[in-house]
Amino acid sequence: MLSALESLLKIFLHANLNRSVQVTMGTIKSVLKNMDKPLVLVYLLLVAAGWFNIYSVVYDPETAAGFSLATRYGKQLIFIGLSLVLASLVMMADLRVFTQFAYLYYGLCILLLLAVLVVGTEISGAKSWIKLGSLSIQPSEFAKVATCLAFAKYVSQPSINMKKPRQQILAALWCLFPMLLILLQPDAGSALVFLAFIFPLYREGMSGWVLVTGLVAVFLFVAALLVNRYVLMGGIALVVLFLIWRNKRTFRNIAMGIALFATCSLYTLGVEYAFEHLSPHQQTRINVLLGKEQDIRGAGYNVNQSKIAIGSGGFWGKGYLQGTQTKFNFVPEQSTDFIFCTIGEEWGWVGCTVFLGAYLFLLSRLVVLAERQKSPYARVYAYGVAGIFFMHLFVNVGMTIGLLPVIGIPLPFFSYGGSSLWAFTLLLFIFIKMDARQRFV
Repeated sequence: MLSALESLLKIFLHANLNRSVQVTMGTIKSVLKNMDKPLVLVYLLLVAAGWFNIYSVVYDPETAAGFSLATRYGKQLIFIGLSLVLASLVMMADLRVFTQFAYLYYGLCILLLLAVLVVGTEISGAKSWIKLGSLSIQPSEFAKVATCLAFAKYVSQPSINMKKPRQQILAALWCLFPMLLILLQPDAGSALVFLAFIFPLYREGMSGWVLVTGLVAVFLFVAALLVNRYVLMGGIALVVLFLIWRNKRTFRNIAMGIALFATCSLYTLGVEYAFEHLSPHQQTRINVLLGKEQDIRGAGYNVNQSKIAIGSGGFWGKGYLQGTQTKFNFVPEQSTDFIFCTIGEEWGWVGCTVFLGAYLFLLSRLVVLAERQKSPYARVYAYGVAGIFFMHLFVNVGMTIGLLPVIGIPLPFFSYGGSSLWAFTLLLFIFIKMDARQRFV
């Protein structure tokens, strides 16, 4: 009797195991069939192009005979292989692994950001890395993934109305907390990326006046550093008077105009005060960026050499492995923060246009697919991913061509580094999984 029951149990377990395997394989095939092929293709093209450019930066004709995994291009090849494994695991995993445990991932990343302040390793002036043997992990990169998941889960709740200021503030706190911890490292570049979450907030109902206020704040920030304080305050007064004149000259409007003038004036004076209390080196970097100083041998060296490299490429470029600025190491950090100048020098205007066109396609495809999502969670998440990619692209290219200050931020899928590549891969393929799952269901 016992032997019969044992045999029956084995048959039952074997049958259920086979059925589970069949269901799992069927789900995987359906997901692979329904995943967005254009997004996957542009990802593979960008990663491959990034590796070839890293190889070009490291390439030395005298030692080109042997291929070494100890070089940056060798390590990046390992990082790429692991990122493909990571992408495959994401596509095979149950979507609930990411959606249901989003807050847990967020909490773990916050703990890592706190830990890095205590036990982190300082590299390039920022205590942003945790050493694991010969491998260095940058928690701030993975914090972007966790924040995007947790932020999307919170904002997509049916009870949340993004048109209410209180809900907007609560949603912003999900981004501000990791942002502040990253600023303590200090890593201003990575912290700046978290401003990208303003895009999904705007999509979900936040007033456009918030964006206008942000743009005005940026304009006044630059103007406060370039224009005499009294001239600037006079200009603000004229704008306020014009606005009062265009509207009804009621007591309420006049009071609001006075309050606006006071706020803008105090803000500009605050910017001036903060600038005066920066270190001389930081002041020089800002003045060089704004054109108030020339320091091509000091603070402006990196950007000046980068612009020379990009400009020397001309229309068609000098050709692959033929960039002189690249070969003679004139541009520091060229395989990471300044890798865009390699594209400009070796591939010219045409190469830069193709490269930016590929990124534009990636961003537009994310937005188009975001609008097709039936799940609010997937839509918010997709806008978060698009915003993060846009911020990285805008800031990295902007600082390379001298339009933005040098703050050290990687170019997605192009710059050397494992943490950034794996984080970008996770961001993209989690959404590809969401989109594929929707089409499958």
